[in-house]
Amino acid sequence: MQNAATRVETRQGWLSGRVDDDIHVWCGIPYAAPPVGALRWRAPRPVAPWQGVRPAETFSAASWQNGEYCQELGGGDPGRFSEDCLYLNVWAPVERSGPLPVMVWLHGGGFTIGSGGLPPYDGKALSRRGAVVVTLNYRLGHLGFFAHPALEGEDGERLYNFGLLDQIAALRWVQENIAAFGGDGDNVTLFGESAGARSVLSLMTSPKAEGLFHKAIIQSGYTLPDVPREAALARGERLAEHFNLANASADRLREIPAEAFWPLAAPHTTGPAPIAGDAVLPQPMLDVFFAGKQHAMPVLVGSNSDEASVMAVFGVDLAGEIQKLRRERRLGLGLIRLLYPGVKADEALGREVCRDMAFTTLGYVVMQAQQRINQPCWRYWFDYVAEAEHATYPHGAWHGNEVPYVFDTLGHISPSCDYATQDDLAFAAQVADYWVRFAREASAAHVVLAGPVRWPAAVRGRDRLLRIGLHKRAGFRVENRFMRARLALFKRVMKHHVNLD
Repeated sequence: MQNAATRVETRQGWLSGRVDDDIHVWCGIPYAAPPVGALRWRAPRPVAPWQGVRPAETFSAASWQNGEYCQELGGGDPGRFSEDCLYLNVWAPVERSGPLPVMVWLHGGGFTIGSGGLPPYDGKALSRRGAVVVTLNYRLGHLGFFAHPALEGEDGERLYNFGLLDQIAALRWVQENIAAFGGDGDNVTLFGESAGARSVLSLMTSPKAEGLFHKAIIQSGYTLPDVPREAALARGERLAEHFNLANASADRLREIPAEAFWPLAAPHTTGPAPIAGDAVLPQPMLDVFFAGKQHAMPVLVGSNSDEASVMAVFGVDLAGEIQKLRRERRLGLGLIRLLYPGVKADEALGREVCRDMAFTTLGYVVMQAQQRINQPCWRYWFDYVAEAEHATYPHGAWHGNEVPYVFDTLGHISPSCDYATQDDLAFAAQVADYWVRFAREASAAHVVLAGPVRWPAAVRGRDRLLRIGLHKRAGFRVENRFMRARLALFKRVMKHHVNLD
């Protein structure tokens, strides 16, 4: 039965959602035409208008992926899969006055797993704080990131990053429609974690995304370089050969069943980074930030205290990385040991070095890039572990552990709903408060966020960071020049890697 109270008119037609206590929810809203058949590996096309009132009460199918892998590492069961996956979800308060800030979430998962409808991303708690929250699906894996000579220039320009184009299309939908849901199209915060954070970074450098959002939150973004165009094209040709389609036309490539891509094993898998060299990302993302040429906007950026947890999952030998440095005499292992006093064992040292090279340094790079263009940057370091989980996470907060704190869903998702204490839940509520305050208040003129402690931005000449969680305990503390010597060293290594010295 359609709910008249949730009826809303978009440019494509009327929608009817559902009521969840004091929040209106609309799920499975199409923001682009299904990217199937001749529209596979093309820029998203507009949605065809519909007649009558379209029900919007259930989440849509997610892009094709490994469902078991998503349940284990991606935040829950993504449900059914389909190549027809370009849908979004909206949460808005029932009672609202005036346009509300908009928070658009891009899920993580290495660009290969995830969906906007996973339980940790329920927008109810953030919306209750006075925001309109949007989550979305985008094309994943080979369906979302693919290059092949037969596809070159089909739309009059080079396009490889179809998943990023989906995100851009969703942001255009927000600009066209969010006012009908009570949102302010002139105050849109784009936020994401892991590959979602990498997406935010990419869109901050993409000419196609300019002006579509006004603030950015980057949670656990990583420094892995973008895939060069030439390498992506060669990878696409090898994949075609795997399907016995060497020198095939674009039409023949589009005949490969959508479900045939996700079970592929190396070397035919896709990596957790977009492709540089198309109209979406003309230049590698890191190059743009090193040059201070990203789109100007306030930024909130940070990472977790045990990010190396995800690297171990992907088979990185943390101790082996230190042994490799010792053999190759790169970086100066003696210097690194000086920067990590008291860390003796190779595995412990590898855990911290890999974490900082792959994750922590990115926040430092973004901060300095922001300072170059006189834009504020709020930095954080998340080190809180729920009271019952100290033995499970002895080295600190894992990659992704901050997400249910940011969304304040800790007490509503499994398994944390079974062990979260009142102190854990109260701490999560404080973290979510900071995120919504950033979306509502942050600007070049307003550079301090209120909360348990005043959180100042790292403006030009000031290197400041908020510690969220103090040695696994609840608490917030502002620190100056956090890990400065380590991060400055690793930034120089990164710049050398991208030939920007």
